[in-house]
Amino acid sequence: MRRRDFLSKAGLSAIGSVSIFQHLIARDKGLVYGHNGMQYVLDNQWAKADPLRNPVNDCHEMVQDAKGRIILLTNETRNNVLVFNTSGKLLESWGHDFPGAHGLTLSGDVLYVTDTVRHQVFKVSMKGEILLTIDAPKEDGLYPKPELFVPTETTVMPSGDFFVADGYGSQYVLHYDATGRLLGYFGGRGEGDEKLDNAHGICLDTRQTSPTLLVTDRTRTCFKRYSLEGKLLEVVQLPGACVCRPVIKGDYLYAAVLRSPSLDAEKTGFVTILDKQNKVVSNLGGSAPQYNNEGKLQPMSQAEKILVHPHDVCVDADDNLYVAQWASGKVYPYKFNRA
Repeated sequence: MRRRDFLSKAGLSAIGSVSIFQHLIARDKGLVYGHNGMQYVLDNQWAKADPLRNPVNDCHEMVQDAKGRIILLTNETRNNVLVFNTSGKLLESWGHDFPGAHGLTLSGDVLYVTDTVRHQVFKVSMKGEILLTIDAPKEDGLYPKPELFVPTETTVMPSGDFFVADGYGSQYVLHYDATGRLLGYFGGRGEGDEKLDNAHGICLDTRQTSPTLLVTDRTRTCFKRYSLEGKLLEVVQLPGACVCRPVIKGDYLYAAVLRSPSLDAEKTGFVTILDKQNKVVSNLGGSAPQYNNEGKLQPMSQAEKILVHPHDVCVDADDNLYVAQWASGKVYPYKFNRA
């Protein structure tokens, strides 16, 4: 029996005692974390970089480019962007202009960076040249003061249109064309499911027949699915999980859980993985996902202290995970190799 098959069967049969099981199957490379066949070996020394020469502050987000490189965004202005190979070797670094570097999205050969300190969104070349700048929109009186615009994330459409999540500001999701012209908006702070609170992340979800937008509502521990026109379609409840941005790879959705069960609980993060039906199948460092007889997900929490404040998950071409952390002792990202 292959190791992955064994782990999958064992995870399904021993879900109630997975923490003990993990220690029993420890390999010389490290312990195995996760559940139900979505299991990984932790490498917390993955990055081969010198913190004196290439420091990080908060490691906010990561993406993998077409060359297979892992690109990290940090709000350390001595080098906002660090580029690694999948073995953790530092290949290059650049960027000194983003004190609030927060969101990182890859589209073709350009990056979209949100800056929560500068209150702007930037379209940037792979060498750091700023190609487009988005300021607080003046339309419809949405932002009477620029500082009310605190964008945290973007997602880009095949057409070049893009959406901006104002997750630390007024909680709107703003739709722009490729030239930076505002086309529309939805959400905003307020009560009711269609409104948002801490709209920290956004992504285009193409796992279903029609593409939709998944938007984080972190304070309310859920993702919300909207049509491209901004109509609320679904609320994916994730009790106990203050999730960051949704990351889609294949049929699965990955997300860093900054804290659990609420944003008041420090150093309680983990990583969660959902299937195509948005059912939680695995938690790395978190409790085993459990659904009651009515199919309702039971509250999740940190179970093992392998992560402090995970902020993003990058999934590479081989389905390995890289986890960037916020306010976690200025550590480089950890790698989780698929077991």
